[in-house]
Amino acid sequence: MSARTDLPVAERWYTVTPVDESLTLIQEPHVDPLLSANTWHLRGSRHDLLIDAGLGIASLREALPDLFGGREPIVVITHAHLDHMGSAHEFAECWAHPAEPVDVPGRGSLLPRVLNDALGGDPEEAAKLPPVLINALPTADYDPLAYQLHPVSITRQLREGDTIDLGDRQLRVLHLPGHTPGSIGLYDEDRRVLFSGDVLYDDELLDTLEGSDIGQYIATMKRLRRLDVDLVHAGHGGSFGAKRMHEIIDAYLLFRDGQESPESAVNAEVAGTPAAQ
Repeated sequence: MSARTDLPVAERWYTVTPVDESLTLIQEPHVDPLLSANTWHLRGSRHDLLIDAGLGIASLREALPDLFGGREPIVVITHAHLDHMGSAHEFAECWAHPAEPVDVPGRGSLLPRVLNDALGGDPEEAAKLPPVLINALPTADYDPLAYQLHPVSITRQLREGDTIDLGDRQLRVLHLPGHTPGSIGLYDEDRRVLFSGDVLYDDELLDTLEGSDIGQYIATMKRLRRLDVDLVHAGHGGSFGAKRMHEIIDAYLLFRDGQESPESAVNAEVAGTPAAQ
């Protein structure tokens, strides 16, 4: 098998969009929507945070020297899928939940069928995707077949209730299993903002991959339904407010928890949801 040679070379691999004075959104526009994830750079008064780290097709650190040149960010990996931890190995501090296999090599590919075998996706859906999951090359000599997901050594294990202190703002770790065993979200209680990773975004939620657990996902969604949130910055797609967050959750619960209506989901008790370990 040979890599496609008809792909153009991208003028730049990443786009950088300031959201406010402290938050920046980093995206990879030449990646298929399946793997086109959001990376969030959050600047604090004492520490900077990088929430997820893209695919790692092109070096995140080298591509954005102005963003990272002043201060080394802490990288928090919301979960260990390739589109969220690809460039994490470029940074000294990488934090994640201990249930996520960030240190296991060989879990990534830009070829849909190979990736589907690794992640346990739907073969029929994989067959509908393009032959390679990018539509441009970062450099003229880049070989998509040579893509590797570099393993990462966790320098701090994050668990339910841990606090990430950036100086002028604190983020609380929420263990939100279901998409993966160690999926986490970061919750800024003062600002009522949630960084949700792949647990919650405005598209089809994936709960049947390798390591997914529908029962835990249902419990996680019930928990999030009661969380005081004004704004969600998700792992894919656009950000959204509380109304849309509730609509996404209610639709999921109605689909997966057939004996519950969205109204009963609103009133569900969070007691009995899996305790984060």
